[in-house]
Amino acid sequence: MAQKDTNPYRYSDSNKRYFTYDHYMKKRFGGKIAKVTLDIGCTCPNLDGSRGHGGCIYCLGGSRSAVGDTLFEQYTNGVQTASRKWKPVGFVPYFQSNTNTYGDIKKLMEYFRRAAEFEGTVMLDIATRADCLGDDVIESLVSLAERIPVTVELGLQTTNDETAALINRCHTYAEFVDGYTRLRQAADKINERSTDNSVVEVPSKRFMIGVHIINGLPGESYDDMLKTARDVASLKPDMVKIHLMHVLRGTLLGDMYERGEYTPMEREEYVRITVDQIECLPPETVLGRITGDGMPESLLAPMWSRRKTEVANEIDKELYRRGTYQGAKYSEK
Repeated sequence: MAQKDTNPYRYSDSNKRYFTYDHYMKKRFGGKIAKVTLDIGCTCPNLDGSRGHGGCIYCLGGSRSAVGDTLFEQYTNGVQTASRKWKPVGFVPYFQSNTNTYGDIKKLMEYFRRAAEFEGTVMLDIATRADCLGDDVIESLVSLAERIPVTVELGLQTTNDETAALINRCHTYAEFVDGYTRLRQAADKINERSTDNSVVEVPSKRFMIGVHIINGLPGESYDDMLKTARDVASLKPDMVKIHLMHVLRGTLLGDMYERGEYTPMEREEYVRITVDQIECLPPETVLGRITGDGMPESLLAPMWSRRKTEVANEIDKELYRRGTYQGAKYSEK
C-alpha cells in the first residue's frame, strides 16, 4: 500500500502531509497554476532611508527578479517559461521584488489592475511588509479583491525583536501584528461576503494573507524558531512560507559568513525544526514554501540548499517516520 493511501492528512492527494500550494491551487482552479514574477521597481522602507538603510542583511536590495522592460513583457516571458515546464490552466502575476505597497498606491494599483486583465490571470499575489499597510492601502487592496482573488504576502521572518534588529528589519513584532490584524479584519469582511466553499475541496477565499518566516537567522536558537512558528500559528494566516537562511555574496550576511561570524544550518537540523513547525501550524494553512535557495551565481552557503527536492523529500520522510502531519500539535490556545 502506498504512503498516500494511509496519509492521515486531509488536504492532500499524495504522500505530502502538509497543505502544498500546488495542491491548493489545483483544487481551487481545476488544474496546474503557475506564478509569474513581476517587478515594478518598488523599494523598501529599510532600504531607502525611510526607516533604515541597506535593507535586510541577507538581501541583495538592488537585484531584480523579472525579465522584460514592461509589465506585459515580464508577464509574457514568465508565461512562456512556465508553459515549457508544465501545462498550466492559469497564472498568478506575483509582485515579488521588495515592498509592493510602498509608494504611491494609486500608481501601484494601476499595475495591479493591468495585471488582473492579462489573459490567463486567475489571481494576484502581492508581496509587502505589515508596516506598509496604511488605511488607504488596505482599502485599495479590498477593492482589488472585489474584482479578482488576491493574496497579500507579508514578510515577518521572526517574532524575536532582537533578531529583527540584528537583521535590520526596522519593524517590531508588535508593528507586524498591528498591520496584519487590520488587514485580516478587512480581508475577513470581503471573504464573508464572497467566499464559496461549496464548489471546491479546499477553503476558497477572495482575499488571502500569507506570512514569511526564516529558519537559521543569525543568533536564533531552536526555541526561537519554534516560537516564531507558534506565534504565526496563533494569527491563523491563510498561507505560510518557511525559508532557509541562505548566504549570498555581496550581502552583509555574506561578509559575516566569510569572517566566520555566522554558521549556516545543517540539513538535518533544518529538517527537524521545519517538521516541528509544520506540526504546530493550523491544518488548513497553505504552505507556500518549505525551503529555499539563493541564486547559484551568488550563493555562498549552505550549498546543500540547492538540492531543494532532496530537502523536501527528507521533510516528507521525517513526517512519515514520526507518523505526524501538519496541524498534529496545533492548538487554538
